[in-house]
Amino acid sequence: MVRVAIDVLLKDEILDPQGQAIERALPQLGFEDVREVRVGKHVELTLPAGDDLAERVEAMADQLLANPVIESFTYRVLDEDHDRAR
Repeated sequence: MVRVAIDVLLKDEILDPQGQAIERALPQLGFEDVREVRVGKHVELTLPAGDDLAERVEAMADQLLANPVIESFTYRVLDEDHDRAR
């Protein structure tokens, strides 16, 4: 079994109102130098390892996790020691 992290973001040409709201609020908290904030979703899942892992992850993202018209995604296989909690 492997743990996979998938990150989905709006494409660069799509307006991101959440990202803009955060970007406007950060200077009020003293973070004046932050630019180009984008907000997305992070999905982690465990599935069986196999030669077709990349194909399966991409199919899941294309068919359910991301809207390919307005969103793009990246994924990575997490190692066993990956700390998911803060």
